[in-house]
Amino acid sequence: MAIERILKDDASEEKGERARMASFVGAMAIADLVKTTLGPKGMDKILQSTGRGQSVTVTNDGATILKSLHIDNPAAKVLVDISKVQDDEVGDGTTSVVVLAGELLREAEKLVASKIHPMTIIEGFRMAAKCAREALLKRVVDNKTNEEKFKMDLMKIAKTTLSSKILSQDKEHFAKLAVDAVLRLKGSTNLESIQIIKKPGGSLKDSFLDEGFILDKKIGIGQPKRIENANILVANTAMDTDKVKIYGARVRVDSMAKVADIEAAEKQKMREKVDKILAHGINCFVNRQLIYNFPEELFANAGVLAIEHADFDGIERLALVTGGEIASTFDNPESVKLGHCKLIEEIMIGEDKLIKFSGVEMGQACTVVLRGASHHVLDEAERSLHDALCVLSQTVNDSRVLFGGGWPEMVMAKAVDELARTTPGKRSHAIEAFSKALVAIPTTIADNAGLDSAELVARLRAEHNKEESNAGIDVISGSVGDMSELGISEAFKVKQAVLLSATEAAEMILRVDEIITCAPRRREDRM
Repeated sequence: MAIERILKDDASEEKGERARMASFVGAMAIADLVKTTLGPKGMDKILQSTGRGQSVTVTNDGATILKSLHIDNPAAKVLVDISKVQDDEVGDGTTSVVVLAGELLREAEKLVASKIHPMTIIEGFRMAAKCAREALLKRVVDNKTNEEKFKMDLMKIAKTTLSSKILSQDKEHFAKLAVDAVLRLKGSTNLESIQIIKKPGGSLKDSFLDEGFILDKKIGIGQPKRIENANILVANTAMDTDKVKIYGARVRVDSMAKVADIEAAEKQKMREKVDKILAHGINCFVNRQLIYNFPEELFANAGVLAIEHADFDGIERLALVTGGEIASTFDNPESVKLGHCKLIEEIMIGEDKLIKFSGVEMGQACTVVLRGASHHVLDEAERSLHDALCVLSQTVNDSRVLFGGGWPEMVMAKAVDELARTTPGKRSHAIEAFSKALVAIPTTIADNAGLDSAELVARLRAEHNKEESNAGIDVISGSVGDMSELGISEAFKVKQAVLLSATEAAEMILRVDEIITCAPRRREDRM
C-alpha cells in the first residue's frame, strides 16, 4: 500500500547524506566568500544593492559583507548569525569566526565520509575546544596593574585591528585616537558617548579627536554665536502647535479682519508656548522638530540659542552627554531635567559650520571627526574605527592580551595535537581535524599576502615546538617573525569568542540529518 505524502505539494525534504552535504556545502561557500578578506593583506568586496538608488558599499568587514547577502541555504544563515553576534559582542574577528567554522566543517565532511558518526566528531571537537582555550589561558599576558604597559598593549591591539582595514596606512594616528577615546570612558563599554562625524574632504590623516560633543547643525541668524555656562533644554515638540491641521478643513470668515484675528490667535499660542519654554531658565533650546520663523525670532530676542531639526540620534546623544532629558511638555519646569555644559560655540570643519558643546556633564564624551576623499571611504573608515573602539573597550574590562599574526592558532593547534596523540578511539581523529582547521587561519593570512603558505606554516610549526615561542607570520617581510618584537597583539576576549562560537556553530550544523522546507502560506481567496 502506497503511503500518502505527509507534506503539502510545495514543501520539500532532504534526508541523511543529502541534507548533510547541503549544509556542509552552504557553510563552506560562505567561509570561502569572506576568506580573501582575512589578514593585513586581505582584499575588499564591493556590495551593490539592487534597490532604488543602487547604493554601493566597499568593505572588507566580514559582518558587513554577510549582513548584506540574501541567503537561501539554512546552514549558511547560521554562519551569518555567528558573524553578526561576534560583531555585536566584541567588534572584531567577524571574518575569523566564519573561516574557522567553515574549516571545521570541511574537516568534519572528510570524517563523515570515512564513516565516523557526527556525535563522535562533536565529542572530539568539544574536547579540542576546551584544550585549546586552556592552552591560550596559560600564555595570556595581563598588564592591568601597570598603567603604562597596559596603554602600550591597547595601542598594539588597536594597530593590529586597524592593520587589516582601510586605515592601515595611518594606523599609528588612528590607534592613538581610538585609545584616547576609549580611555576617556573610564572602563565603560557604552560607546554612545563617542560620537563619530564624517565630513568629506581632506585626507584620512586630517581626522581628529575633540573633547565634548559636536552637533552637525548651524546657528540661526541673529542668535548668540557663543554661550558660556549653558543650561540646555532638549526637546521633541512641534512648534507650529496650533495651526489648523485637519485635512480638508475650511474656515469661513466674512471679513479680512477675521483672518487677521485667526493669525494673531495662532501667533499668541506660539508666543505662550515660547514663554513656557523660556520659564525653564534656559539659554539654549535644541529641538528635534522644526522651529518656525516666529518662535525663532522670539528666542533670538530673549538671547536664547535655538537649534532646530537636530536628528533623533543627535538629540538622544546630546541629552545623554549633557545630563539632560528629552522633554515634550513644558507646563511643570521643576519636573524637566536640563542639560548643562561650560561652553557652546560655532566651529568650522572644512567648509561646514558645526556647533560644539565643551565641558559637558558626562566628562567621558568626545567626538571623532573623520575626513576623507569620499563617502565610501568615510563609511569604511567609520566601520574600521568602530571595530577598534569595540575591541579596546572590551579589553579595558578584560585586560588579558595575546600575540597576533597566527600565533594563537599555532599555540592551540600544538596543544590539540598533543591531546589527539593521547586520546584513544575515533575521537582522536576529530581532535586532529580540529587542529588542522586551526592551522587554516595562519595559512589563509599567508595566502592572502601572496606568500608560500605551506612553507611558512611548516616553519611556524617547527618554531612552536621550541619552548615559549612567540613566532607568527610577518606579512610585511614575508617570513616568520617574533610577535612581541613586532608589537602584534590581540585581545584574549576576541580569540576566545572566535574559538567558542565557531565550534558551537560547526556542532549545530553537524547535528543536522534532515532539511524540511515548508510550503509558502497562501492567502485564502475571500471571494
